[in-house]
Amino acid sequence: MSNRMNRLVVMSAIAIWMHGSWALAQVGLDGSAVQGQNVPREVREIYERGLQWLENNQDDKGGWTKTGGMSGGGVSGLSLMAFLASGEDPNYGKYSEPIRKSVQSIIREQSPTTGYLGDSMYQHGFATLALAEAYGALDERNLWQGSSDSQRQRSIGQALELAVRTSVTSQDKNTFGAWRYSPNASDADTSVAGAVLMSLLAARNAGIEVPDKNIDRAIKYFTSMTSSSGQVAYAGGMGGFDNSPARVAIATLVYSISGRRDLKEFKATSNFLKSTDSNEVSDHYGEYTAYYKAQALFQADIGAWEKWNKNLIQDLKKKQKSDGHFEGNFGPAVATSMNLLALALNFRFLPIYER
Repeated sequence: MSNRMNRLVVMSAIAIWMHGSWALAQVGLDGSAVQGQNVPREVREIYERGLQWLENNQDDKGGWTKTGGMSGGGVSGLSLMAFLASGEDPNYGKYSEPIRKSVQSIIREQSPTTGYLGDSMYQHGFATLALAEAYGALDERNLWQGSSDSQRQRSIGQALELAVRTSVTSQDKNTFGAWRYSPNASDADTSVAGAVLMSLLAARNAGIEVPDKNIDRAIKYFTSMTSSSGQVAYAGGMGGFDNSPARVAIATLVYSISGRRDLKEFKATSNFLKSTDSNEVSDHYGEYTAYYKAQALFQADIGAWEKWNKNLIQDLKKKQKSDGHFEGNFGPAVATSMNLLALALNFRFLPIYER
């Protein structure tokens, strides 16, 4: 069976109302439920209010330019993933229209010649990740219906392949074998590199060809930036280690998703991540740390994630505004979508969120 067909099977999910909570079950080849998870009512309520805010504040072209703060392909990508992770049918559910508009917005921003998405490799990484998660889940027959953007009407697969090519080309030119803010940068950092590498891993999972050498080189960069204690440096070749939970989480996550759990660096970062205060749900980077730490703990130690997740739910319940949005360093669209995605491990619907 092809990778894409496997993906279609995985993304065929049913959501049923049961005992006051959503029971999500992924469907196997024989139609049997292979995974289920009861989602706490508090999670559903926080998530639904957040999605309603995202829908209400989406602009006519499918982006989030009118909310203040950051906007662009990456922000549209994060918001798109928040909708996809909710368990609603992306083609016929109540959020199918904002999902379709989000995809259009991302593809419109893409350069048809270079494949570059947005105005930085941060934006490019998150937008590419979102396209990878939408690929195979979204029925594209109506994607461009009624649109006048004849020059931009690529399929999700075409846009994703172009975006992957940009990432690979950028890495091939990079001194450290990773990524920085510009696709032509010669230096690198673990934050941008994490965003781009996760998108390549998701694209590969979706059936897009990503050379093994590029994944291997990116992992080599992360190991060079990881200390024996599990701390992860920020930029350059190595050194400058500190207690950044965001960077430790990013490294733990890329080691996990790339299948490198046997590395001593994975053991070091996962142990460091689990050793931090269990009541701490974010640092001064807020939603950015929560986004990565939720995924990293979920992959590294389900018991540690469950404990941390309970604290996260209560923290976000207090922080959510009455209209459903969250405040953050990069604006409400980023804060809302990243906080919702930190909660989305409770749904376990996105392919990149599987264990």
